[in-house]
Amino acid sequence: MPREETPANGPLIYRQSTWTRATHWIWAICLFFLLLTGLQIFNAYPKLEIGVESGFEYDNAFFEIGARRGADEIQGFTRLFGREFDTTGVLGFSNGRAQGFPAAVTIPSTRSLATGRLIHFFFAWLLVGTLTVWFVASLLNGHMRQVLPRGADFRALGRDITDHARLRFHHGRHYGALQKLTYALVMLILLPLMILTGLSMSPWFNAVVPWLLDVFGGRPTARTLHFLVMLLLTGFFIVHVVMVLASGPLNGLRSMLSGWYRIDPAPEADADRPDRKET
Repeated sequence: MPREETPANGPLIYRQSTWTRATHWIWAICLFFLLLTGLQIFNAYPKLEIGVESGFEYDNAFFEIGARRGADEIQGFTRLFGREFDTTGVLGFSNGRAQGFPAAVTIPSTRSLATGRLIHFFFAWLLVGTLTVWFVASLLNGHMRQVLPRGADFRALGRDITDHARLRFHHGRHYGALQKLTYALVMLILLPLMILTGLSMSPWFNAVVPWLLDVFGGRPTARTLHFLVMLLLTGFFIVHVVMVLASGPLNGLRSMLSGWYRIDPAPEADADRPDRKET
């Protein structure tokens, strides 16, 4: 049987708890709105800088999206580490408007920083609450142990990466080595880092926890880290969807809707084990 096919003859196991499934879908909704409203907010100041302070008198930007009038028309440009690219029609100037990211990928589609911030903060706090619920539930129901990689997982990581690259997927009772490492990175590092860098840019939170801004090296640096983590999370989401489609979308979708996941058929030696039940 090709490993990328769904194991139609394997047993069904209850793999995802109600808490895991609920927080999974809430995160998907939150990250969608946070991404598009974040691009709306970014358009108000389309630069990424490193340092404690920023402004017109500073030259610490390594990434910038802008527009300028050329000989015959307005041109959009993107500058990265001093190298400039013409991005007219996509970034800098699109749909007859000078703006960083085009209106098609921002919420709202019209230029409204206030509305974008309002929606962004709502889903940001919803994300914080959902992540807290996930942490508590995962500690209580043992799901955290399934996510955290162990020594054996690191030893099996090379082979697991090779299998994924060849689209040979293993439908097991537990997460594979690459899945554990990726999920641990997202859940325990990237999402908390996204939340902390977002809080460090808030003036009222700076008044309560002033040392957090120093940890991230100033508001411009925290904003840059916030943006870069967003890119990593977006990349994870794209790869995650591609892997679900490649490994058997119906099986993966059923797992995140009902909790039941069909795994590979057990070897004959294990077929009579009491923890393996055919459904």
